[in-house]
Amino acid sequence: MSIPSFLLRRTGGLLLVLVVTSFIVFGLMYLAPGSPLSFVLGPRGGTPEQIARVTEQYHLDDPLFVRYFAWLGDVFRGDLGDSIVYRQPVLDLLSGRIGTTAALIAYATILIAIVGVGLGLLASLRGGWVDQLVTTVATLGLATPTFVIGVALISLFAVGTGWFPTNGSGGGGLDTIWHLTLPAVALAVASAAYLARITRASVLEEEGREHVQTAVARGLRAPLVIRRHVLRNALIPITTVMGLTIATLIAGAVVVETVFALDGLGSLLVRAILQRDFAVVQAVVLVLVVTFVIINAIVDFLYTLIDPRIKLGSTQ
Repeated sequence: MSIPSFLLRRTGGLLLVLVVTSFIVFGLMYLAPGSPLSFVLGPRGGTPEQIARVTEQYHLDDPLFVRYFAWLGDVFRGDLGDSIVYRQPVLDLLSGRIGTTAALIAYATILIAIVGVGLGLLASLRGGWVDQLVTTVATLGLATPTFVIGVALISLFAVGTGWFPTNGSGGGGLDTIWHLTLPAVALAVASAAYLARITRASVLEEEGREHVQTAVARGLRAPLVIRRHVLRNALIPITTVMGLTIATLIAGAVVVETVFALDGLGSLLVRAILQRDFAVVQAVVLVLVVTFVIINAIVDFLYTLIDPRIKLGSTQ
């Protein structure tokens, strides 16, 4: 499959997934009990005139399909609507927060790649007590919830030692990296542990292959055998796990941003769901779905670079 055909196919799949996902989310928000009017007009509810004006302004009394297709039409025109609670365009809300989430996920991804692949290689190549130690640490990392890790990091390295700040995303540059270190570590622990297990298993499997044993019997140096014959073939499952991990980090960022009081998309999504702010919820979900599909397309493209035998867009 050519690259234009591959991109066209993925774009069509993306549009289909966006329509189905957005309709499901919109329907669930529509059927959920409660009303966003309580967050707009305050606990007293406002006067009947105010209720009628807000209801008409945001079309809250329209049927589900009418509201959904009106929203969908606005999206295709590049308009994500206005937030009911914040009283401002949703695009402005996203643009002010997406940078924090992107930086957090990028930081966590680097940690996951370095720590996960590094520990997996160490365990598979050294064996013995090193393998046992890495396996035990990885199991603990997988078993510990993200919010528990976040609270522990705050207690030890923020409150206890004062090395890192407890909240906020910093003012840019090194200050942002400093502020996001603990959140990125909390977000990366479970994924790095899982990647370490996958890397270990993949490398051990490749080490037992016949062509690897033949290379060793021919007297090739161990680093060359590992680099050319073991790691290259083990990269397929490692790349798959990395792609899925990055795609799901945004969902994990919801918990981390809440624990560390970060002004990112995750915390915005939680507040929007609680306040039934339809436009904001739909916009954040769109970002999640688009990111997931794009990352999976990138992973499929990387397969062809790692192994030329894999054809772009193939199902095998």
